[in-house]
Parts: sequence; structure tokens; C-alpha cells
Amino acid sequence: MNKDYLIYKLSETVKETSRIDNELFKRYGVKRGLRNEDHSGVLVGLTNIGDVVGYERLPDGSGLKAIPGKLLYRGIEVSDLVHGVQAENRLGYEETAFLLLSGYLPDREELETFTNLLNEQMALRHATKMNILQLYGNDIMNILARSVLVLYAFDENADDTSRDNLIRQSVDLIAKFPSIIAYGYHTMNHNKNGGSLHIRIPKPGFSLAENFIYMMKGSKGYTPLDVKVLDLCLILHAEHGGGNNSTFTTRVTSSSGTDTYSSIAAAIGSLKGPLHGGANLQVIDMFTHLREAISDWTDEKEVKEYLMRMLRKEVYDKKGLIYGIGHAVYTISDPRALLLKEMARSLAQEKGREKEFAFLELVERLAVESFMEFKGNSVNKRVCANVDFYSGFVYDMIGLPREVYTPLFAMSRIAGWVAHRIEELNFDSRRIIRPAYKNVASATEYKPLDKR
Repeated sequence: MNKDYLIYKLSETVKETSRIDNELFKRYGVKRGLRNEDHSGVLVGLTNIGDVVGYERLPDGSGLKAIPGKLLYRGIEVSDLVHGVQAENRLGYEETAFLLLSGYLPDREELETFTNLLNEQMALRHATKMNILQLYGNDIMNILARSVLVLYAFDENADDTSRDNLIRQSVDLIAKFPSIIAYGYHTMNHNKNGGSLHIRIPKPGFSLAENFIYMMKGSKGYTPLDVKVLDLCLILHAEHGGGNNSTFTTRVTSSSGTDTYSSIAAAIGSLKGPLHGGANLQVIDMFTHLREAISDWTDEKEVKEYLMRMLRKEVYDKKGLIYGIGHAVYTISDPRALLLKEMARSLAQEKGREKEFAFLELVERLAVESFMEFKGNSVNKRVCANVDFYSGFVYDMIGLPREVYTPLFAMSRIAGWVAHRIEELNFDSRRIIRPAYKNVASATEYKPLDKR
């Protein structure tokens, strides 16, 4: 049999072997995607680390009530955390990472020591750098995952899951992600596009956000506001509860007792998916299309009519979606989007891109209106702009290439991932996470080879 035909035949069988009647899910009470009928998440665990709030249950148990969104890190609202560091005119990602790891806000001495520790560990050893320079591929997330797995080989206590060792590995990964991503991008850009191969050593005294931009663009390639906005993005993406796909992946793999590097590589693979970490790329592509398709960026009627056509699957990618609008938990508002929007306006003014920002704001408002009119005004259909709606535009204004947008998400979320891994491995009563799947296939008899 021809090999290509065999592949085709195997592919065709998938149409039947992978089909499961939707009625069976209802019959057996299966929560698809671990979501309840009211779209809330199925409760599968407990955590002290983060909380995502977008609705509250009515006292009589009759349903859900949409409320303004809240995101809490160790019980502290992220808006309070952000406004606190902004009021003191300083950066906050290092403080955020400390909070997620430890459970409390550091004092001045602890924060200084922790920041210096991250700075010291940011530089990669020669062998690790050489490994990255030899990695081929067009996706930085893939390069990041492979590089994390390589770090296992250089860790003499890679499989040790004691608390001290978990903290050591966690701090090291938080520190090294910016360098791996920056070097990975330059390697990919050099191999794919013939770009210059810049290997800049992290600067002592620079924050994690500034060192990343420096390693990407050089010392003259950014402004203080660029650093502040990127630092804000890192704070906002650092943690989002235990139920998001990549964090849950971290907890599932950690529950088996595997090593830190394998668990984090798995989380990177999860975040790489377009339904998770790649959403800001979809927004920036959509926004680019809208700028070209809509002749008058201030004409509300024209903008809304085009958005309705998108929902009707008539234009753009014809999937009936407005990217960056809607979230699995947030209903009235995404606190991350509100905070990022504040800084995005200032950055747009600095970069002379006020008209684009005003257009993006208009699209946000009209997209929510259009969706509500198209779908109907029920609690399960309430939507708002999510953080991805603005993050891609912000990265573009900073001058970062689109290839690092999703890796930036990982660079931030590594703090949340390792915090959840540590918590999972330090429960008093640990169990491997092993949900059940019900087999609904019919029993069949084995046939000898010559009778098939």
C-alpha cells in the first residue's frame, strides 16, 4: 500500500473514531471543558494564590449575577497592587513575583535582595547560550520550551522537590526567561531573515522589564515609559487562578511528582495554543484589518455595521468572532484591560498614535454593544474587552516584534506557574490529578489477521 494513501486512510477513519454524540455528554453529566451549564468552571481544587471574579451567585441559588471583574494575588486586588507601585513611581513585577511565591508583600530589604538575586541569575551560562543559538525553528515558544528542558541537564538537583530546591529553581526560571526569549528571538530572526545576531548581556541594576527590552533593542531603543508599560503588562499577566489552561497543566503534571523543568515545559506548550496565549496576535491581526477595511475611523455607524457583519460571519475570517472581546470568567469588566488601557493612552500620546488608540477604544465600545445586540442580553452572554484587546497594540507601540508577544505572556506567567507548582507539591494530602473519562464505544471481538 502507498504510504500517502495509508496516511489518508488513517485520517479518514478519524472522522468516525473521534465522533461522540453530544447527547451522551448530557446523559452522563460530563462537564465539557470542565465548564458547568452556566459557563462557570467546575471546582477541581483549592488554592491560596490567586482569584478571578467576574460574577456572583444569587442568594436563592437561581443563577449568576454579573459584577465588575476582580483579580486578586494572594488576596490583594491587582488594581491596588498596580496603583500602589505607580504612586511611588517604581516598577512592580519583582514585587509581584515575590508576593506570589511567598504569600506576602516584601519589605524594602527583602525586595532589594530578591531583585538583586533575579538580576544576578538572569545571565545564561555559556553552554545554555550556545544551545539556544543552535535551535532552529520559527516559533519562540517552542524554542523556550526546548531551552527549559535543556536547563534540566545543568541542574545537579533537577528532580529534588524539596521546598528549598523548588524555590531555588523557581527564582532561577523567573530570572532566565527574559534572556532565553530575547536570545531565542535573535537566533530565529538571524536564521530565518538574516537579521543581526545580538547577544546582549543583562545589565546590573536593570529591572526584569528593562533588561528584556534592552536585550531585544539595545540601550537606545526604548524610553522610560516603554519600561513602565511593559512592567505593567508583566504584573497583569503574572497569575490568573489555578483554572486557566496552562496553570492547570502545571498542577496536573506537578501532581505526578515530575521535575520542575518538565512541568514548566508542558505549561509553555499549553500557553502556546491560540485559544490561550496567542489571543493578542489575533487581536492585532483583526485591528490591522479593521484599519484598512473601515474608511472613517470616527464613523460609529460604519464601524458598528462592519462589526455586525463580522458577527454574522460575512467578513474578515468569517468565524463570527470579535477577538479580544469576551472572557470565560469576566463579564462586566476585565480589571487587567482597564489598568492597561490607562497606560496605553499615555504611550499612544508619546508615540504619536492617538488616532489609532481612539479607534481601538471606539471598536471596544461598539464591539461590546454589537455582541450584546447580536447574542442577547443574558448573564451568560455579558461580555467585555479582555486584556488581550490592548496588550498586542501596546507591544507594537513599544516596538517589540510579534514573535515575542506570546513568549512575553510566558515570561510573566512563570511566576504564577511556579507558585502553583510549589503549592501543589506541598499539600498535606497530595494526590495525583486523575479525572475520569467514560468509554462509550461498543465492545467488539478480535479478528485474526487473515480474516480481516
